[in-house]
Amino acid sequence: MITIYKTTAEGLEQINEYESGCWIHVVSPRLEEVEQLVSWFNIPSDFLTDPLDVDERARVEREEGSTLILLRTPKREAPDADIPFTTLPVGIILTQNVMITVSLTEVDVIREVLGGRTKNFSTPNRTGCILTLFLRTALLFMRYLKEINRMSNEVEKNLHKALKNEQLIKLLNLEKSLVFFITSLRSNALMMEKFNTIEYNKMTEDERDIMEEVMIENKQAIEMTNIYTTILSGMMDAFASVISNNLNVVMKLLTTVTIILMIPTLVASVYGMNVELPYQHSPYAFLITMAISGVLAAIGILIFWRKEFF
Repeated sequence: MITIYKTTAEGLEQINEYESGCWIHVVSPRLEEVEQLVSWFNIPSDFLTDPLDVDERARVEREEGSTLILLRTPKREAPDADIPFTTLPVGIILTQNVMITVSLTEVDVIREVLGGRTKNFSTPNRTGCILTLFLRTALLFMRYLKEINRMSNEVEKNLHKALKNEQLIKLLNLEKSLVFFITSLRSNALMMEKFNTIEYNKMTEDERDIMEEVMIENKQAIEMTNIYTTILSGMMDAFASVISNNLNVVMKLLTTVTIILMIPTLVASVYGMNVELPYQHSPYAFLITMAISGVLAAIGILIFWRKEFF
């Protein structure tokens, strides 16, 4: 799907035909749409297909007078998804005074731009638009990292009394999201450094300040991801031990109860043998047997109680 936008006096508006200074947004393009864009702007077809690969790394490429900037952005998955957050590449193509963005699906950072959550987004100023996308991406990473931290705290509350692996699996899925984040953030950092080197002399003083802020936010997101990954890994190890210990407590209790119940069974089994036994002709034989069983069971309970098996 191809959508064309341009900034006017009323803000970002959708237009029908592309023109100089516009922004062309492409989501999951069909083959004929790719061929149409290639014919319009004479850009390599790889620039339009590479961003559709979910594993594509962030980078900057120049070819045939066009520039491709591949940016890894965070994406919130559906509420019922196993892994709550992933990352997807967004291709930003600069050609013939037009900016083209390409993605496999509608990503969160583009939604924020289209929703008017970004200030001073002017499509004729392509460098400013790119820096805005960089900054919003870094801020989205930060926001989702805080949500991951909140979700891990909720899981932690349920782990104290957990005997099953369900809570640990939730932590594992959160850790997978952090792995996606740290990989994407590091590749974004390398891409931004290269972009800054290439475009530095073309930027205004304000744009250089924004670029510096973008790189600082990205580094902070990397540090936060590393911290949360370390905390989550330690939490998983600790609560794996907690779950194992909880299971051991239950097994110890069951074993203790089984041993206590075996004492009366043993006495009754011995006295039930088909041989001459003491008091077997006494009318109190049953009571004597039960009394011996009860006393031995009580002694066993007392021993286990002192050893804190209950």
